[in-house]
Amino acid sequence: MDEEILEKYRKAGRIARDVRELGIKMIRPGVRLLDVAEEIEKKIYELGGEPAFPVNISINKVAAHFSPRYEDDHLEFKEGDVVKIDVGVHVDGYIADTASTIEVETDKYSDLIESSKEALEKVIDVARHGIEVRILGKVISETIESKGFRPISNLSGHSLNRYILHAGVSIPNILTTDKIKLKEGMVVAIEPFASTGSGYVKSRGWSNIYRYVHSPVFRDLRLRFLAKRIKEKFRTLPFADRWFTRNFPNMRENLNKLISLGCVYHYPRLVDDGIVSQHEHTVIITKDGCEVIT
Repeated sequence: MDEEILEKYRKAGRIARDVRELGIKMIRPGVRLLDVAEEIEKKIYELGGEPAFPVNISINKVAAHFSPRYEDDHLEFKEGDVVKIDVGVHVDGYIADTASTIEVETDKYSDLIESSKEALEKVIDVARHGIEVRILGKVISETIESKGFRPISNLSGHSLNRYILHAGVSIPNILTTDKIKLKEGMVVAIEPFASTGSGYVKSRGWSNIYRYVHSPVFRDLRLRFLAKRIKEKFRTLPFADRWFTRNFPNMRENLNKLISLGCVYHYPRLVDDGIVSQHEHTVIITKDGCEVIT
């Protein structure tokens, strides 16, 4: 990997690590989800990066894909909540993705949280050039199951490319038949999810997170212009309802039209039937191991 590109990944990783920890420290009963999301994203810019996707704040049975809208200013953390903070940062399009879990002022789910953390640590120990991704899934699942929990089978880590969050290679959380091998220089986000439930998420409601797909094909100039502006502003990366509202006030009706036409994709909220924990690091694969950048 080119040294200049490597340093951009490392910078993105340092920023992502710092804002992840900032968010975790902010969480306590009565704090608004909106305030945590806004503070993390503000800090990303202050440190010299840009958000690679909206801060995901997923609580209890929600495994992933929720970021508060401005209208969600009533949502607050409660004692006993199991909170996942998932942040992405890019520097010139080079992305770092990381997550951690905290239980708010209780310890009922400390073993669950530790299981996803330990799974991440163990899989990082074996990740290297030439290893099959299915082996990583085996390590994750065996670690989580040994603690009495279930890995989420239909969520996975992913490779990263410039301005592309999911670049084609999946890092499973269970043993699969996938014999794709990691290669030196590959950048991957590894993210074990552990659950007290079935270990299978379903789409349940709105996340307030979107991504540009394509321009409308018909001659509605307003929608075509809005789609063009969305593409220019957010490129291929996911964006928040909050970001859209700031940049395009009074245009949500047209955003909904673009969603209904398939021109903008809305990420559904992903929900399990049990409490979920998540830990995630981005790593760069080397010949003999990997470099953790987050």
